[in-house]
Amino acid sequence: MTFTYSVTAHSQANPDVVYSALVRAGTWPLWSPIDAVEVAAGNPGDAQQAGDTRIFRTGRAVSHERIVELAKDKRFVYENVDGPFRYYRGAVELAQPCESGTDIVWSAEFTPRLPLTGPLWRWYLTRYMQRMVQGLARHAEDAGNQTADSPRSRPLTM
Repeated sequence: MTFTYSVTAHSQANPDVVYSALVRAGTWPLWSPIDAVEVAAGNPGDAQQAGDTRIFRTGRAVSHERIVELAKDKRFVYENVDGPFRYYRGAVELAQPCESGTDIVWSAEFTPRLPLTGPLWRWYLTRYMQRMVQGLARHAEDAGNQTADSPRSRPLTM
């Protein structure tokens, strides 16, 4: 049986700032409950590409995920390739509303390996991923503010 969850947040940051945090695995421990990250090939500080595998550690839990689709400033899709799921495909959708900032929708479809654990996983993942999406929104706002406050982006006064 397949289960789903969907969580949302709004960030005052533009979609490009939010997207930049998503594709740089090294930022994830800064804004999420994740303790550490590795990239199977490459530097976690660099932007990852579709096909890249990332390894996340939270406490003793280890999650291996592969990026399967990227649409710049719009969509980030990944699959869990090792863990408690037969199937897990997550997506982060970014939309710029009329007013400003970015609406973030983080959702997934999954099938647990152990029968009858789906409702428990949905309950847990909904809460965990709500922390993820809210952390991402705040981190992007902070990153956007740092960029806006940098000397290169301020007008020169004479």
